[in-house]
Amino acid sequence: MESTVLTVRTGDREVVHDLTAECRAWVRGRGDGLLNVFVPHATAGIAVLETGAGSDADLLAALQELIPADDRWAHRHGSPGHGRSHVMPALIPPYASLPVLGGELQLGTWQSVTLVDVNVDNAVREVRLSFLQG
Repeated sequence: MESTVLTVRTGDREVVHDLTAECRAWVRGRGDGLLNVFVPHATAGIAVLETGAGSDADLLAALQELIPADDRWAHRHGSPGHGRSHVMPALIPPYASLPVLGGELQLGTWQSVTLVDVNVDNAVREVRLSFLQG
């Protein structure tokens, strides 16, 4: 198994950060297998969805409705509503496994690999890419 770590600067706002180009470049030429994308943080997740047509903003809006950034959370350190960031990975898991054929990532036409981060307290995230040869 081969792996690498990407460093992603998410800043101080909620974000859906597109990782597709980095994932495609890293698996290019590796043959057949699986790409595992994993974020080792308790407050971020990996999602496969359409980006750039409003879906990324829609996802953040849906998360705000489902898990609002208010004072209801028992987990209370950090910025107001920080506890929601610890609940989010139950809805958007910290990993995705994606097929690779002939060294090319096999995503659908409108699918992108994204890092979803609603934690405004951490500006930098790590994302581990691991390739399992088939």
